Amino acid sequence: MKRSIIIRALALSLTILCVLPALLLGLSGCSAEGGNGDTLTLYVYNWGEYISDGSEGCLDSNAAFEEWYYDTYGVKVKVNYSTFSSNESLYAKLSSGSVSYDVVVPSDYMIERLIAEDLLAPLNYDNIPLAKENLLPTFFGETSEHSDYDPGNVYSVPYMYGMIGIIYNTTMVAEDDPSLGSWKLMWDENHAGNILQFNNSRDAFGTAQYYLQLDVNSNSEDDWRTALDMLKKQKPILQGYVMDEIYNKMENGSAGIAAYYAGDYLAMYENNPDLEFFYPEEGTNLYVDAMCIPKAAKHKEVAERYINFMLSVDPAYGAPAIANAEYTYYASPNRMVVESEEYIEYMGEIKEDAYEKMYDTDAVKTSSYKNLSGEKLILINELWEELKSDVTVSAGIYVICGVIIGTLAILAIYFAVRKKKRSID
Repeated sequence: MKRSIIIRALALSLTILCVLPALLLGLSGCSAEGGNGDTLTLYVYNWGEYISDGSEGCLDSNAAFEEWYYDTYGVKVKVNYSTFSSNESLYAKLSSGSVSYDVVVPSDYMIERLIAEDLLAPLNYDNIPLAKENLLPTFFGETSEHSDYDPGNVYSVPYMYGMIGIIYNTTMVAEDDPSLGSWKLMWDENHAGNILQFNNSRDAFGTAQYYLQLDVNSNSEDDWRTALDMLKKQKPILQGYVMDEIYNKMENGSAGIAAYYAGDYLAMYENNPDLEFFYPEEGTNLYVDAMCIPKAAKHKEVAERYINFMLSVDPAYGAPAIANAEYTYYASPNRMVVESEEYIEYMGEIKEDAYEKMYDTDAVKTSSYKNLSGEKLILINELWEELKSDVTVSAGIYVICGVIIGTLAILAIYFAVRKKKRSID
């Protein structure tokens, strides 16, 4: 008995001695991200179509960063890049704690909310020196006009900005249409079945609030319910609620009117020159999208260097700040981009008035979304769900009647067949 135990112990020891070196060797070759050798993985979460990606001969900004980082620090970095379609979907991911990103690019009001909920990490600007050098003072710093969502930019670095307007197809909307120039076009029954609305609560409610001249940051429940009633009135004439799906629908002419972001309009116009755009006279949203680092990020220093790289106009690595602005057609808060003759000429080639549409914010009545109280956020979610699942009383009656009639018809057929079968028997 004792000898058997000793033999087993020796056998176990030999097994451990044989396996341990291989195990340790295997572990030494694994990164925290799951087996890329010495390669560090940086997780970036951004809007769709919002970075120069190497298509059609443009710069691949993420690949350029990987090259720059290895040349500068001798470390291999792989950018794991994924996209979201709305601030609300980004928030759901971050607040759940189920995923870990190193860089995210939310909009102003969502940044304010993420800060309030302690989900973002303060930035070390020693690793982001180009922020102070290149960004326009109206968008960055203590005296910025457009960074009250993050005073002093403690947690965020502006990436792009823009305004919401209305895109319309000139083959479907006449030049003398009385609704042109106003949010009214989005509610015009003459265009029923041809209109697309935002598939996110804040922007959709914003279209109704601007049209009704309501405060988009109102603390009044009545104001939000008034906007909901307006969206319910619009719902029967909509073709659908969309986000990234808008590109195909507007480019191929299957829809003719949509509220969306100005930069994306230019991307659609490039594929369909019948499309035009205007900022509604009642006013609209001016937004800033900024690069942030979640508190749960695993590679904060590398993330800060990534942010700095995206502000660079270094020609040795493709001038990513200019490349990204040219690819997205969004307005850049980067002074080096705005002053670039190459960029201004490029925008003019897309559309004659493209540069003015992006940057002439003084000619448009604007306001920005702010973070709302927890109570109001819950209310908006409830109202949004009510809108998306709403069935009118009349429609409900028709549905119920249809079900009853159908059921009675099936029962009548069933008993008729049974009666006939009995008579045959």
